[in-house]
Order: sequence, then structure tokens, then C-alpha cells
Amino acid sequence: MIPLEGYQPPGVESFDLPPLIPGVPWADKFLLQALLSLVLIMGFWVVMARKNAMVPSKGQFIGEYAYMFVRNGIARDTIGHDFKRWVPLLIALFSFVLVNNLWGVFPLTLMPTAAHVGWAYGLAGLVWVIYNGIGIKKFGALGYLKRTTCPPGVPGPMLLIVAPLEFLSNIIVRPATLSLRLFANMFAGHLLVLVFVLGGEYLLLHSEPIFNKVAGVASLLFSLLIFALEIFVQSLQAYIFTMLTAQYISSATAEEH
Repeated sequence: MIPLEGYQPPGVESFDLPPLIPGVPWADKFLLQALLSLVLIMGFWVVMARKNAMVPSKGQFIGEYAYMFVRNGIARDTIGHDFKRWVPLLIALFSFVLVNNLWGVFPLTLMPTAAHVGWAYGLAGLVWVIYNGIGIKKFGALGYLKRTTCPPGVPGPMLLIVAPLEFLSNIIVRPATLSLRLFANMFAGHLLVLVFVLGGEYLLLHSEPIFNKVAGVASLLFSLLIFALEIFVQSLQAYIFTMLTAQYISSATAEEH
């Protein structure tokens, strides 16, 4: 391919969006998307809760399927007999993560909210506070710490090695991996979309050689496949985030680890 002049490939700076309100750096596109997500999600579930027809419409079927998917496929199968009290939380998390991920393929936004690492950290931090908080509430601070760091059946001397590793894994690493998994997938996916879309647009419209124009068309067509893959990844990450949250709640409230 003939070298391109004047083409600036997308990079980390592509995610540094200007504030919507001058002088207020936190009032950006990511915040707007999160607020719109709240409105859309609350509106969706309020409408679904009011529809109690014996023969469900297509919209009611979607709402019931989404509810049963989280209720039975995540909460019940992961948490167990006490799962019902956590269903609202898990549905809220799943809905919020999914909608904010799907902003990455919506034509007017094309940017997943979790592509900004601060949002991924915030969601993971919320989950961290919840599962540790319920564990402390149930067992007390020392009791919860013991259950978290001292697996049953481990010989006393081995606890000198096992306990710090368990503390590191359960208290420190969990929120880090939970947030970075979501952020990395959204960031990398959006960056890949930018590479093919912007590169294809430049080759097609701003490059003279016919070979570059053909490559530009191919790049734009391939970007459609990338969008389809992104929808799958975005949905999968919403499921994984919710599933891991349920697992952490289950482990925090279990009588034995």
C-alpha cells in the first residue's frame, strides 16, 4: 500500500473528549451517556412492570426474558437459596453496564462509557463496597476477615503463606481485575473500530491511488463485522461483570469458603 501523508492514526488521545460545559472537566460525554442510560433503564423497567398481559407483547417478552435471564441464570444459579434479595441489584448492574457498553455502536455516540477507565473503576468500587459490606454485616469485621483469608482445613503454619495471598486475591485483586476487564475490552474494541473506520474513510476519500481506495472500501466493509463483534463483546462483558458480582456476593455471605 502506498504510504499515507497527513493521516493521524487513532490512539489514546481519541478518548480524551472535551467537556460539554466549558470549565467543568467532569461534565463530559461519558457523564451524559451514563445519565441517559439511567433514564432509559428506569423507563424500560417501569413500562415492563406495568405490562401484565397473559399473552405478552414483543416488548413484554423482551422484558420478561431479560428479567428471568438475570434472576435464574445469574442470581439463582450463583448465589443460591437467598438469591431473591439480590435480584434487583444484579438487574440494575446488568442493565447499566449493557446500555453503557452499547453506546459504543450507537451511531450518534460511538463511544462505550466504560472506555473511560474512571467509570470502570467506579462500578468495580461499588461492587467491592457491596460484597465486603454485606460480609462484614453478616459475620462482623474480624469474622469476615477470617473467612476471607483463612480457608478451612489449611494447617496453621501454611496460613502464614495462604492468608496474605487470600487477602490479596479477595480484597485487592478482585476490584482491579473486575474494572480492568471491562475497561480493556471496551477500550480495545472501540480503538479497533476507529482504526478501520477512520483508516477506511481516509483511504477512500483522501487518497488518490486506486489501490488505496479499494483498500478503504474493504476496511469500511470489514468495520461492519467489527461492529457485530463489538455488540457480542459488549453484551458478554455485561454478563461477566454481573456474574462475577453475584459470585463475590455468594462468597462473602457463604458460611464456609
